[in-house]
Amino acid sequence: MSKMQILMKSIYAGFVIGIGGIIYLSVENKIMGSLLFSFGLLTIVTQGFYLYTGKIGFVKEFKELPDMAVTICGNYIGTMITAGLANAAQLKIDSSKLVDVKLDHNLWNVFFLSVLCGVMMYLAIDNYNKNKNIVFIIAPVMIFILSGFEHSIANMFYFNLAGSFGPKSFGYILTMLAGNGIGARVFGIRPYNA
Repeated sequence: MSKMQILMKSIYAGFVIGIGGIIYLSVENKIMGSLLFSFGLLTIVTQGFYLYTGKIGFVKEFKELPDMAVTICGNYIGTMITAGLANAAQLKIDSSKLVDVKLDHNLWNVFFLSVLCGVMMYLAIDNYNKNKNIVFIIAPVMIFILSGFEHSIANMFYFNLAGSFGPKSFGYILTMLAGNGIGARVFGIRPYNA
């Protein structure tokens, strides 16, 4: 697959994660919000879009890492487009309080919460690939949201929606990307016979 195809599939993935973020911010009930947020990952899996947190755990060779960089860029662009459209439409949603809470955590907390989210994302994709049961997508998404685990791409949307573009936000997103990647890779190594 060409880098342009990966970029386009990644933009679409970021866009639908942004839609999931809009849904989550639009409902008062956090359980319902987390359930409906899973629409994003369900769409990504069924449409074959490229989401960093769904792909990094399955990287087999070093030469695939540049594709992950393209995927991250595309995911960011997609979340930025969704956030821009939500702001232009003047939707009655606000992520600034959520972003403030996230930026109040120290980086180690953010890193560990990101590792846990990476584990959930790996398990969601791996279990779905084996069983084709959407419960394996929905449950891990609900778990990571309700537990406060940090999903780098969802947070790109929330940060973009809030207009949080400073060095601190950038550092936190990088930390989340690293944590998500490590969490997914730990489960992707498979030191046992699967």
